[in-house]
Amino acid sequence: MTQARTQPRAANDTYKLPPPLFDARCKACWFVVGLLVLVVASFWSLDLQWGQFFSVEAARSMGRFLAEFAPPDTSPEFLSKVALGAWETLAMSALGTLLAAVAGLALALPASRLHQDDTAWGRAPTRLVLNALRSIPELVWAALLLISAGLGPFAGTLALAFHTTGVLGRLFAEAIENT
Repeated sequence: MTQARTQPRAANDTYKLPPPLFDARCKACWFVVGLLVLVVASFWSLDLQWGQFFSVEAARSMGRFLAEFAPPDTSPEFLSKVALGAWETLAMSALGTLLAAVAGLALALPASRLHQDDTAWGRAPTRLVLNALRSIPELVWAALLLISAGLGPFAGTLALAFHTTGVLGRLFAEAIENT
């Protein structure tokens, strides 16, 4: 076993001082401090009534809300509503995925280069469309589509289809290029 030897410090070694507060490394620190100040200021400007939040009536209301979880509601009309909602959700996801698979395959063909000498003139714009579809989450798509499609399962189905089209189109395009 060899022992590590410690070298004595030379007289001309300098010690590094911490960076000043306005140095580039502390800009992130100042950003976080500023963000916290803005959050505290926004809570202060909301005119929240903290006394009512911590009142006895609020505690009773919260207790009543939690107590309703204890015996689950197993009435037939409630269970039929839950079953209908679950079936609607499964149908939305299945139909959205089916629409996305068809649209993704249709967009994957122009988004892929079929052989080495292929000019693929539509590759860049189609990949841009796929990236745009993929980058927007389903919840944002649903919020945007509520305006045009209205409230209901149709907007949710389209939101799932749009986002999943971007994901599947990119996967299909890469699979086509790899083959």
